[in-house]
Amino acid sequence: QVQVVESGGALVQPGGSLRLSCTASGTFRMVNVMGWHRQAPGKERELVATITSGGSTKYADFVNGRFTISRDNTKNTVYLQMNGLEPEDTAVYYCNAEGNRWVGDVVHDFNSWGQGTQVTVSS
Repeated sequence: QVQVVESGGALVQPGGSLRLSCTASGTFRMVNVMGWHRQAPGKERELVATITSGGSTKYADFVNGRFTISRDNTKNTVYLQMNGLEPEDTAVYYCNAEGNRWVGDVVHDFNSWGQGTQVTVSS
């Protein structure tokens, strides 16, 4: 099994910054993609950013250069540095990790999600 745990959510004022962290643990061959999604009350979950094991990144349009995703492959940890936070960024932020793992002697894909961490941007 692969477990994903994220942290770093907090209450922050508009214009402030936060850094979210997420670590995948368990027995696996490779964590290929890690990323962040978010969900605000009454809205659908939406992608924020993803990063591959090779360092290729993708961002949602609303990021507008404010966020930076990075990862430490040795620690199987992904980070989301968020600057210039706005009230519209208020949401539960979920981390996910995708890759391959051993099930017996067979390789299977996995896509695991964390429980989420609350980010609240308010004055």
